[in-house]
Amino acid sequence: MDVFEESSGNVFADLGLEDADELFTRGKIGIQVLRLLKQRNLKQREISELLGIPQPEVSHLMKGEFQRFSEGKLLIFLKRLDTEITLHLRPRNALGQSAETVISL
Repeated sequence: MDVFEESSGNVFADLGLEDADELFTRGKIGIQVLRLLKQRNLKQREISELLGIPQPEVSHLMKGEFQRFSEGKLLIFLKRLDTEITLHLRPRNALGQSAETVISL
């Protein structure tokens, strides 16, 4: 008999990792970076120059090892890939409150 557990939507939280939210966010941003890089069909040397990182780091990035990069660094990669970034900040459990801040990077 197979036993299944419903996911919370964050595999890192499901695994009980302490920094699950941060890993999940890095993964979401990192996947966007990877998609954009693959669309451009660049060589690792070209990616290194474009993103301003050493070639060994490009190799880690292309393997999906996003934990090696901070969220800030991944956002910088998106900017260097001509991506507009907008952050929406609002209280997590603010029922009926419309206090929201939008930041464009």
